[in-house]
Amino acid sequence: MTMNSIIDENNIYYELMDNGFDGILFFDRMGAITYGNKKAIADLGYDNLVGVQIASIFPGSFEVTRDGLSTDVSLAGEPFERLIYRKNMTCYKIRGKIRPIVDNEYTMQFYDVSRIEGLEKEIASVKENTSDIDQIKNEFVANVTHELRTPVNGILGNTHELMSHNLPAADMKILSMIERGCEDMNALINNILDFSKLESGKFQLDPREFNFRDMMDYVRTNHINKIHEKGLEFFSTVSGDIPEKVIGDELRLVQILNNLLSNATKFTHVGKVMMEAIATAVDGNRIEIFFMVMDTGIGIDKKNQDKLFKSFSQVEASISRRFGGTGLGLNISKQLVDLMGGHINVESELGKGTTFTFSVWLELPEASQNITISTETPQFSSVDEDLQKNMERTFGTEENIREINNRLTKLSLCLEMGNWEKAESFSDAIKALADGAPREISSQILRLKMAVQKENKDRAMASIETVRDILANGIQPSEDE
Repeated sequence: MTMNSIIDENNIYYELMDNGFDGILFFDRMGAITYGNKKAIADLGYDNLVGVQIASIFPGSFEVTRDGLSTDVSLAGEPFERLIYRKNMTCYKIRGKIRPIVDNEYTMQFYDVSRIEGLEKEIASVKENTSDIDQIKNEFVANVTHELRTPVNGILGNTHELMSHNLPAADMKILSMIERGCEDMNALINNILDFSKLESGKFQLDPREFNFRDMMDYVRTNHINKIHEKGLEFFSTVSGDIPEKVIGDELRLVQILNNLLSNATKFTHVGKVMMEAIATAVDGNRIEIFFMVMDTGIGIDKKNQDKLFKSFSQVEASISRRFGGTGLGLNISKQLVDLMGGHINVESELGKGTTFTFSVWLELPEASQNITISTETPQFSSVDEDLQKNMERTFGTEENIREINNRLTKLSLCLEMGNWEKAESFSDAIKALADGAPREISSQILRLKMAVQKENKDRAMASIETVRDILANGIQPSEDE
């Protein structure tokens, strides 16, 4: 390829060079410039660079002698920095490279260092400003959450003091609602604070030695009463391979399990909730623990499952209105699992329950570093056989009728106590158990549910009696059995 073919205006190489972001010059062995692209012409202030001496734009760096061009700049592609002079003799610093293209002819590519340095300063300034904004945001969140927590805890303390007195049932009901509101508010404040720290990258784990089974018992104790109050069964198991003592952030593990179990309880009206921990791998002084939290609840459509771990995201707006929540819990759980070197996943199907699984790596104390674990790979499904059978109870069977009557009794107690939140949960369970029922009973159960939602005690109690009468008179199994 010759110099003339490269700078032919009809050549594709010419188009690329003439419209490039860097300055490009061609010059011969005597230092005469034979081509300058638009960028070089504009930056150097010339109308045309052809014929201009390279020594005139790089005085002191290039010199023309009888033997040709003399320079201390590498002509073999080594990068260099020099001052380049415009036509008006002002100058600026460039960084460039010179390469030979044909015998005794060369090409130079260069760019303005000051512009790059200016961009770097702007980037550094933006980063600094962003850091300042993040710090201001974090300080603001910390201050606001502190200011919120102070009055909330004050209300909670006074509520506990009042609850210690022998007050009428109506007053205790109001105090219980205030207590729960304060506890929910504190949980929300903690979630916002954790989310802010995680998003700013300033959240750090606090690994310490702890008793793994004690931790699992603590989590189980926190949830078992609420799960049983909804008429659900609760199972918790820990693999025998897991040593008694491990090293990790116990508080954050509890936080993850609490989030998952709270969701499982919230969205399950009939059946069971199950929590399990299994040792899956040992690597030197580390052990991988695999957790499962399974339920037989309402399930999640596959198209919505990608929303679960996003911040401030609910599967759909009606879920947020009905069940509450900010959508932060699962996002925080995912980030905590990531910090512990693990992964979190979900498997679910509408009406057939949900299984959350996650793994974390914990350290082993010296006394436990020679343990071995089972080599069998555990097989898991979104809902195990017992739970699946529980969901597939056919309406009209003896077990099904017994379960409906059991829920009706608990619903009556809730109505008498004025606990409408639990009453609605039991009405949902009854509706789920009556799936496939004849129209006569399904319409009565729908009326029951509507009465509970409207907090109409008299109408709800009347619907309960009607449903009981229909069940007592005998319901034939549906034709689909």
